[in-house]
Amino acid sequence: MKIAIQGVLGSFHHQVAQQYFGGDIEVFGFNTFEEVAKSVASGAVDVAVMAIENSIAGAILPNYDIIDRHELYVADEYYLPISHNLMALPGQQLADIKEARSHPMALLQCKNFFAKHPGIQPIDDVDTAYIAKIISEQKIKGLAAVASVKAAEFYGLEMLAEDIQTIKNNFTRFIILQKDKPQHETTPTKASLKITIKNQKGGLAKLLTVLSDNDLDLTKIQSIPVMSKPWEYSFFIDTLIADEAKFNKAMELIATNYGAVKIFGTYQSRK
Repeated sequence: MKIAIQGVLGSFHHQVAQQYFGGDIEVFGFNTFEEVAKSVASGAVDVAVMAIENSIAGAILPNYDIIDRHELYVADEYYLPISHNLMALPGQQLADIKEARSHPMALLQCKNFFAKHPGIQPIDDVDTAYIAKIISEQKIKGLAAVASVKAAEFYGLEMLAEDIQTIKNNFTRFIILQKDKPQHETTPTKASLKITIKNQKGGLAKLLTVLSDNDLDLTKIQSIPVMSKPWEYSFFIDTLIADEAKFNKAMELIATNYGAVKIFGTYQSRK
């Protein structure tokens, strides 16, 4: 199976791909989430693993738009406990480190550590494991990566500080994306949606009432403006499904009375 990820081998995306799909896989790393989505949409890979939210840093909102534009489906979700670690070339000490580079979301999750170590400047970069790779290949001293234990092992770096994330009970939710609509053998318990409501008074309140009346428990709601229609908004929603018949009824009611509904996917809740 060919799997697209954002980042390089040793990244958290790589870790999820291995844990979810097993060992018999071929992983293709891309610099951006946009490239990941394109590879799935074009059929160059079978599926993609994409981070969508973190329990500390929140949602990666642009990824919802990427999924939407490339007409991809959410087939499943996977929660990975995240441990961020400061790593550098062997022989370096914490006092030797002047910069720490990583993905912005990773650095955001480690704010307290850097507040306690003002001599280390956190710098945004493209990926967690990518920085570990560069440090290893170019033998860069004075620079550390914030990445996983797997990245340290993969690139032969030494851990200077472990579990530096602010909140230790830290999870990232990943989604499994594919080009075709997935077929499920079991009744889905969660759905990811995009609902664009009409510009009317109390539109959002009415939408939420329909969802509540049909026993749909929202786990997330994010809004973005509709660029072609000023003052209209689309809502990216994740909801738990207590009863599939009620879920279908709610989607029909919303589509008929309140706006457009796009279902990115129905799947099993893995939380």
